[in-house]
Parts: sequence; structure tokens; C-alpha cells
Amino acid sequence: MTRRKIKLLDRDDLRKQLDFDYQAASQETCARFGRDLVEHLIELTGFKVGQEPDVEAGWAVSQARLAGQARMHDVRQAGFKIHALAKQAENPLEQTLLRVIGHAVATAHMKEHAMVASDYAIKLINLAHPDDLVAVQEERQWQLTWWRDKTDYDRA
Repeated sequence: MTRRKIKLLDRDDLRKQLDFDYQAASQETCARFGRDLVEHLIELTGFKVGQEPDVEAGWAVSQARLAGQARMHDVRQAGFKIHALAKQAENPLEQTLLRVIGHAVATAHMKEHAMVASDYAIKLINLAHPDDLVAVQEERQWQLTWWRDKTDYDRA
């Protein structure tokens, strides 16, 4: 099981199930998860950070890396730029969403970033809905449903 790197209120049982599905998935599937997770969170929060030039460039280099057309170094640098945006963000929700994006982009570097992105998504829910385990459960359930719907072919 992957180790959680941030402190948050979570449903450990659901995270464990998600981690199991993640372990069996390809790096490409993890990258798709990261992108879909970000789109889902942007819909939930209404933030427009997905339109930042550094974010768009990050997605582009991430996809290029998965296609063998960019270096790992380029993906790492793109992720660092997005995390720099997060440091500058004044709104904690926006800051955390940018962390999710940074890790989602970085899945093209290492698939383990997909689980870190999912944990930051839970941190975002913690910030939006303090001490609300039901909201956490709903987000983890969304994540699990995504994996179960999208990854059957990875288990073949």
C-alpha cells in the first residue's frame, strides 16, 4: 500500500481499495485518472485554475511524455511550475487544487503521483467541508467508481 504523505481526515478503508486498483493500473491509466480527477474537482469548486498557462503547458508536456515525445525532466519542471503557482495562491482551496493538478501532471513522470493527487483531492474536500466524513466518503467513492469503470482492461 502506498503511504499517505499529507495529514487529512479520510476513509482509510476506501483509500485502501483505491490503492489496490491503482497498483494494478498502467501509468497511462493513472495519468487519465489524474486528468479526470482535476476536471471533476474544477467542476466541484468552480475554480478556473485549469486555464492557467503553466497548467495548460503541464498537461501538454505530460501527454507528450506518455507518447515518448518529452523528457522526464520536462515533466518534472512542469510540475514544479504548477506547485509554484500553488505557493502563490492565497485561497487554500485553490492552492490545494493546484497541488492536485501538479501531482496529476507528474503521473507522466511517476505513476505514484496519482495516489498523491487523490489524497490532495481529499484534503480539498476537508477544507471545503471541515470534519465531514460523509463528504470525504463521497469523494473517495467517486474516485473508486472511476477506477472500477475505467480500469477493467488493466487487470486482464
